[in-house]
Amino acid sequence: MRPLLLISGAAALMGAIWAAAYLFAPPDAAVSRGHVLYDAHCASCHGRNLEGQPDWQSPDADGRLPAPPHDATGHTWHHSDADLIAYITLGGEEALAQMGVDFDSGMPGFGEILTLDDVDDILTYIKSRWPERERAVQAERSRADTQ
Repeated sequence: MRPLLLISGAAALMGAIWAAAYLFAPPDAAVSRGHVLYDAHCASCHGRNLEGQPDWQSPDADGRLPAPPHDATGHTWHHSDADLIAYITLGGEEALAQMGVDFDSGMPGFGEILTLDDVDDILTYIKSRWPERERAVQAERSRADTQ
């Protein structure tokens, strides 16, 4: 009887772990789609490994900042989902203008190229690469932005 109880307990534990992983981790399909879309539309500027362009915090010859990293070393995780979606769909300059910021951004808008589902998948992929702390901070900013 004990081996059966042990197997049942192990199965229940594995089920609980699987359920928690499913509920709290990004869906694999969205991460995969986001990775493909990121590679096609974002990696040429922001890097295949989300590393951004070299010296991204210093203006280039045109006075624009190079593309920042989207990994934990950058500032993407400092922004809410709403701000990131606006930045991607409208482009940096227009999105920032709507936020009351006058800044010459080189980020083009992808609103006519990417659907909102595409943008969500790209953000899901980017977030999947962040450590837990950065994901938690960004999620809190997104929650605060919706209240």
